[in-house]
Order: sequence, then structure tokens, then C-alpha cells
Amino acid sequence: MSEEIDRRHFLGTAATVIAATRFSRLGLPETGNMTFDAVKQIDAGVLNVGYAESGPANGRPLILLHGWPYDIHSYVEVAPLLAAKGYRVIVPYLRGYGTTRFLSGETARNGQPSALAGDIIALMDALKIEKAVLGGCDWGARTADILAALWPERCKALVSVSGYLIGSQEAGKVPLPPQAELQWWYQFYFATERGRAGYETYRRDFAKLIWQLASPKWKFDDATFDRSAASFDNPDHVSIVIHNYRWRLGLAEGEPKYDDLEKRLAAGPVITVPTITLEGDANGAPHPDPTAYAKKFSGKYEHRLIKGGIGHNLPQEAPQAFADAVVAVTGY
Repeated sequence: MSEEIDRRHFLGTAATVIAATRFSRLGLPETGNMTFDAVKQIDAGVLNVGYAESGPANGRPLILLHGWPYDIHSYVEVAPLLAAKGYRVIVPYLRGYGTTRFLSGETARNGQPSALAGDIIALMDALKIEKAVLGGCDWGARTADILAALWPERCKALVSVSGYLIGSQEAGKVPLPPQAELQWWYQFYFATERGRAGYETYRRDFAKLIWQLASPKWKFDDATFDRSAASFDNPDHVSIVIHNYRWRLGLAEGEPKYDDLEKRLAAGPVITVPTITLEGDANGAPHPDPTAYAKKFSGKYEHRLIKGGIGHNLPQEAPQAFADAVVAVTGY
């Protein structure tokens, strides 16, 4: 009886994923009716982390990391595809999102990149995962890149949307051509107290604007946006986002305990683990050209351009392509 129920559940999930993928290819609106079965909580480092988990408990560990202003639902269609392939899929809320909370009110609300990467190492330790395949987009891609660069022994393989995103405060001080600076308008806005107040007041309107600019051909509906926007109600969300962007410009201090890690990252370390980088053909967000970072990957490496009007939030806009990359890189 239980086997038949499991079979029906699997077939139903597969049918939903196939239908959602077909809608995406037809250019029809994505609807926000898919969700994760449950969100678990675990103490890890300075956080109590909320995370979704799919697939067999003894499956190959896979950790998928979301970006800003998105959340775990970037992978809501990716997760069942990979769970069906035998992966143990873990999708955590980053600090400042969803049900993830700081354990102490005294902990700095720090958004610097090495702090976010340290959170994932702590999560792996808490879940007793020695080594995992990592995938990410936006902040999540940067975090996955950092993990693969600094802790290669913990990373089996990597899928990174928009490639090599490791930076430093020194790099952030270098001026860009005006057209490139224009794309970073929100970073300059966040550098002001008016910007902080504006994001606090209009965080949902702000996030929806970013979604539209970053993925101009993605036809998401209100339910899809609202499903993710709920995660921005986290009490530390604004502080983490503002600190992250101010830190990049050297306008906010980091924590001294991360100084050594940031020095290593500032040197632009090469990533040695097997990697597939992905880019959508309609990414409206700032992103490097693939030729600029190809040499940053010294292991087996492939870059894939995903066509069909795919924007910045690639895992949610092209879940099958993202899942295919995970399966491929795991086999390298």
C-alpha cells in the first residue's frame, strides 16, 4: 500500500514539474502554486537555519543557494527533478531570509560574503554532511563559489549561475564605465540612509522591480512573487541586505574574524572542483562575460548559455536546464 502511495506521489510530482516546464517554454505565466512540503529548522553556527529538504536521506548531498531578492522557491521546481534522481536536496534560507534567525540578538547583522559562506559550512557540519554538490544563483552563486574556492574538500562539484562572482572591497572601489555603473543603481541607493529607509518601507515593491529588470522576459504572476516575498519579512532582512552592499563599496566594516578569508578571496582564488557555469540569454542584471572568468576554473569545466528569454533567476525560469547541469557536473 505504502509503495503504491509513494509511486502515485512521485508520478504526481513529475507531472507537475513537466507541466510547469512546458508552461515556461510556451511563455505562459508561472503560477506560485508549487511549494516545498515543509521547512525544517536546525541550529548551525550563529543561526537557526530554515531549510527545505527533498529526496532520499541517504542520497548524494546537494545544497542549492538562493540570491537577492529571491528565496528558496528559486528551486521549487528544480528540487523534485533532482530528488527523483536520488539527490538529497537541501535548500536553506540565507541569513536575513524566511525562517532563518540569529540565535543571539548580540550577533552582528553582517552581510559580507565570507560570513554567508561560513553559514553554509556550519549548516553542513550541523547536518553531518562532509561533502556536497553546490549550486547557486546571484548571492547564492557567490557563496557557492567561495565555498568551492576556500573549502574544496567540502565541495564535490559546482553549478554557478553567472560564473565566477568572488570579489573584494578593493575591486569594489574600481570605477566602471557609466553604462555599467547605471546597472548598479540600487547599490548606490543603499549607500544612503534614504535608501535604507526606502528599502525598509517598500521592500516588496523594490524586489518586484528588481525581478522585472533582471528577468525582463519572465512572465511571473503575483502568486509566484508573493510566495517568495514573504521571506523578506524576516526581521534582519533589511540590515543584512544593506550591510552587504555597503560592505562591497567599503562603506561598512566587516567582522575581524573574517579578515583572513577576505584576504584570500581578494586574491581571486582559482576554483579547482568540477564546474558548470550557466547564463541566461536575457539576463538583465549586472553580470560578467563568460570569457572573463573561464580561466578561474582549473578543473573540468563547461559553460552553458540557456536560451529562450531566460533571465537572472535562472533556476526558477529554466529548472530543467539547471537540473541537467547538476546531473552532468556530478558525473565529471
